[in-house]
Amino acid sequence: MKAGKIAGGETQVLESIRAGSAMCVIIAGDASEGSRKMYSDKCKYYGVPYMYYSDRQALGHAVGKDLRSALAVEDEGLCQAIMKTAPELFEEES
Repeated sequence: MKAGKIAGGETQVLESIRAGSAMCVIIAGDASEGSRKMYSDKCKYYGVPYMYYSDRQALGHAVGKDLRSALAVEDEGLCQAIMKTAPELFEEES
């Protein structure tokens, strides 16, 4: 979460999506069904690309924290790099 480029935690991720700060969202593959629906619905509503990836432990580890159900990437360049690496994993509202 260095330099404010990634938001982690339910409140921060949802606020980032609503505020238009989230360039893309990564949702843990093992997040509860309710959490996955909440994040994906919010992303669809606000037109934010999202993907399901790995698990809560891996997402938390990636940002030096404990378990994370989702991460909002707020840096456009970082988001584009992630999307370029695995475009088939992202879902967007058309």
